[in-house]
Amino acid sequence: MPHPSLTRLRDICLALPDAHEVEAWGAPTFRVKNKIFAMYSDPSDATHSGGRPGVWLKAGPGNQELLIAADPTRYFKPPYVGPSGWVGVRLDKRPRWKEVAEMVRESYEMTVVKKKR
Repeated sequence: MPHPSLTRLRDICLALPDAHEVEAWGAPTFRVKNKIFAMYSDPSDATHSGGRPGVWLKAGPGNQELLIAADPTRYFKPPYVGPSGWVGVRLDKRPRWKEVAEMVRESYEMTVVKKKR
């Protein structure tokens, strides 16, 4: 049975137009036009999640640093994609789901716009 945070994240991601889920690297990724806009990190994969559920999302220029500085217990620099500006969001300890949904939508929109170029 999936972690409750994955179920909620899945509902948010798959509600977006043309979004679909693909398992990659042993974890759910959410895509539009085959480009990833969200990646789930399962708490069982301590190497990538630090033992806590999370989601990795694209962030606008400078947003990764601002979010992590503002709340390092909630936000983190994910491995592999962090150097490209992606931000990790912890999905345990009462996540702010409205905020997560807004960030997912922003990441999705950044992916759709980039793909149209």
